[in-house]
Amino acid sequence: MNAAQVTAFQANGGITPSVTASVLTSLVFAALLLWGAWAIRTAYSGWAEQRLNQRQFMGVVIRFIAMYLAMTFVLLS
Repeated sequence: MNAAQVTAFQANGGITPSVTASVLTSLVFAALLLWGAWAIRTAYSGWAEQRLNQRQFMGVVIRFIAMYLAMTFVLLS
């Protein structure tokens, strides 16, 4: 953004673009962690009740970790 765009953004929004980007990134990570906790908890319940085997449970955990690492790379680089 050039200086005029940053000034217009601050005048209309009241905050800087970098603060907005930080807040949006934080919201994405919070939603991702909340979803991950729900997915892992649900998979654990299925594993504890023997509706999922250990391989399926670990698949859920590994997919979440992979997604978290990919989102970290995409959003923080």
